[in-house]
Amino acid sequence: MHPSTPTSTSEAKTLWSPTSWRSKPIVQAPSYEDAAALAAVEERLHRYPPLVFAGEARRLKKRLAAASRGEAFVLQGGACAESFDEFTADIVRDTFRVLLQMAVVLTYAAKVPVVKIGRMAGQYAKPRSSATETKDGVTLPCYRGDIINGPAFTPEARYADPTRMETGYFQSAGVMNLLRAFAHGGYANLHEVHRWNLGFVERSPLSARYSDIAQRIDETLSFLRACGIDGASAQIDETEFFTSHEALLLPYEQALTRVDSTSGEYYDCSAHFLWIGDRTRQPDGAHVEFLRGVQNPIGIKVGPTTTVGDLERLLDILNPNDEPGRISLISRMGKDKVRDLLPPLLDAVNRTGRTVTWLCDPMHGNTTTTSNKIKTRAFENILGEVLGFFDVFAQAGRRPGGIHLEMTGQDVTECIGGAQCLTEADLGDRYETFCDPRLNAEQSLEMAFLLAHELTARQG
Repeated sequence: MHPSTPTSTSEAKTLWSPTSWRSKPIVQAPSYEDAAALAAVEERLHRYPPLVFAGEARRLKKRLAAASRGEAFVLQGGACAESFDEFTADIVRDTFRVLLQMAVVLTYAAKVPVVKIGRMAGQYAKPRSSATETKDGVTLPCYRGDIINGPAFTPEARYADPTRMETGYFQSAGVMNLLRAFAHGGYANLHEVHRWNLGFVERSPLSARYSDIAQRIDETLSFLRACGIDGASAQIDETEFFTSHEALLLPYEQALTRVDSTSGEYYDCSAHFLWIGDRTRQPDGAHVEFLRGVQNPIGIKVGPTTTVGDLERLLDILNPNDEPGRISLISRMGKDKVRDLLPPLLDAVNRTGRTVTWLCDPMHGNTTTTSNKIKTRAFENILGEVLGFFDVFAQAGRRPGGIHLEMTGQDVTECIGGAQCLTEADLGDRYETFCDPRLNAEQSLEMAFLLAHELTARQG
């Protein structure tokens, strides 16, 4: 066993091992009927190569520490829940491409490096508000994500099948392979990414609003080219890109946990960055117990029900030595609540001198349901929460750490509003998510340009 770091918090004084979470209360866990089949899958997964490496996770931790000091800005984005059916190079490429486009615009506006983290290569499990679903008098287990069961409303699809974890592993490995190739094989060339943005500006209904930023970026890149800094430079031709997902399915996470040969510490090698959801952040629960022992940078979703006491206790357990870059607090309050509920939490963290990176998740607190029972999110509400988040930090005299978006590179119609003026009537055109609605490619880029305008204005 590997002991945890000593701390005054009683929960964290006990020894930790990759299995110690199994003695804790757990929520949001599927019920596997065949224990032997589950154990066999876990054993196979534990023998497979890691999906990411400890050194990469440590590098991300340094980048997040810089963001906590205002020296970087985090852009985290991707699908609400990845689908096994969408395992194609085009879908991976398009989401990666939009994140790169957003990052270029935000880098120029924030005047600091943008840390790019995808909700990709592992975001296959989703927490649910109910364990079951009823249709026409038939009740079945709820859909918990492709790594657990299927979305079709049949007993066969809703069966919790442990072999799906193995499928999730191999699909994650394939996505990681593509992302590494895109990030280091020339696809991320800064000049090309900016040309894609120029195309977006030209076709956008709000092109006049964006053209100034686009022109200034163009002038900067032209200057670099004149200085001889072009595609031959790794800084221009390549990019860092990290992966993340919610650490929800603990048998999978434990199976991919390894001891790092360099440090002798445990890392969850399923992703660089893992987070605890608003439904699984119980200080005495299994998810907090598991994540306190792995050395990855981790996130904690902070919602309307989070109290100062909850937050302080979680920080004591998960980061007793206040390691910079270890903790990102992901605020998800809703546009009408963020200005009231976030300041007390921010003040409490500031008073203790804790080092955390604050991110804004403007998606989960702004979900609504149409009269036809279709979940959607309004672009204006998403933007409104980010601006409220920025306001809270401005009043506290601090710089925000970044944003966390559910988005896709596809031309879906799941969120209403934006320059495309999507309405509820348009949702049926390409509503493809099985879980929560995502910003499409155009809406994501629009969000980046609007936030860039705001960041530039606030810097004076």
